[in-house]
Amino acid sequence: MNINVVTVIGANGTMGCRVSGIFASFGDAKVYMVSRELEAAYKAKAKAVMSVRAEAIASNLIPKTYCDLEECISESDLVFESVAEDISVKKNVYKGFAEYVRPNAIVATGTSGLSVNQLSECFDEKIRRRFVGMHMYNPPYYMTLCEVIPSRYTDARIVDEIKTYLKDVLYRDVVEVKDEPAFMGNRIGFQFINEAMQYAEVYKDNGGIDYIDSILGPFTGRSMPPLVTSDFVGLDVHKAIADNIYHNTSDYAHKSFAMPEFALELILQGKLGKKSGCGLYQTVVKADGSRIVNVYDIVTGEYRVREQFVFPFAKEMIQEFKVGNYAQAFRKLISNHSVEATICIQFLIKYVIYAISISKSIGEDIHSADIVMSRGFDWVPPLAAIDAFGGVESFKKIASNRLSKEFLSSIDIDDILTDIPRSRCDFRPFFKAR
Repeated sequence: MNINVVTVIGANGTMGCRVSGIFASFGDAKVYMVSRELEAAYKAKAKAVMSVRAEAIASNLIPKTYCDLEECISESDLVFESVAEDISVKKNVYKGFAEYVRPNAIVATGTSGLSVNQLSECFDEKIRRRFVGMHMYNPPYYMTLCEVIPSRYTDARIVDEIKTYLKDVLYRDVVEVKDEPAFMGNRIGFQFINEAMQYAEVYKDNGGIDYIDSILGPFTGRSMPPLVTSDFVGLDVHKAIADNIYHNTSDYAHKSFAMPEFALELILQGKLGKKSGCGLYQTVVKADGSRIVNVYDIVTGEYRVREQFVFPFAKEMIQEFKVGNYAQAFRKLISNHSVEATICIQFLIKYVIYAISISKSIGEDIHSADIVMSRGFDWVPPLAAIDAFGGVESFKKIASNRLSKEFLSSIDIDDILTDIPRSRCDFRPFFKAR
């Protein structure tokens, strides 16, 4: 598959501009960056260059507007749609360019979770065969995952060619997934993140947001705490993903996708996270240039200075990680029955169980969740986390002892943990000594 010319529609968005940089740098493609306004397209071009740290690609990036769609798309081998996560918005955009698509061109949506089947039905049969979901993760220069989502109409040969192009040309870690709400990465990741947000509300008198983030920090196998991640993504985007899953799935984790009231209130106030200046957290720059990180206090409804909670179990784990004693670190976690250690171990176990369940139902194979979570979220791969707990039998025993009876009654743990292979990943780099 030769992709020499690409049109990115919605190139002024965060993902649109960064994906443009990927096509232009790794793919050495001529990229038309289409935005509503030309000024926005030029600003997006500058951001695209910075996102891949390659000044040389600037000549490959050509700012355009929607008025130029016929010119751009009639020349393109690939049309990549990256507009707002609203199915009506996407449908209107498709109507504006469908007639210009070349017979052999690929049309891809960058949607993070809308139905690819439904989107493909906006096109005639010829385009449907060549339409596919191509979900990259932010920032794509560092997060190399790309979920490929065929619709029921997509030609299987086209899917194979696209996957080869993504792997061999764009250097993506590719996982093919079924067309299910939020696909795989966001389904697993936002189950963890949204339940952490629910726990912040439950434990609001203990500290709430920074309390839970301190329990589930980098020492638990992720590059940043879950609620910091939500703030980075944006609470509005978080809500769109969680709502989509909540309204369109019915598995045992269904209730964990309900947004807590305090988060809904923040969204109503326009406090969406990092992009709006404040959300769950708020960074204040003082006159001398120093920074203070505040956190939203769920009890008072005001911002206060973020507290650095220090829990004995976490301190002990971090000390063991510093000297490479991973087995000892996990023994100390497992043997600790404090409220905070219990929350930590339950979240880790439930993460693994849910990831394996979703991988079995919508992934290519059992290893899919490992690739998705390590390359898309920079989280410890679920199968590798089992190794950290001492293997499948040890993990199953710990889960049976430390999870609630209510949770255990909602799943078949023996079935979920049947025929589990060793991970192809090393768990150690993911557990940070901080």
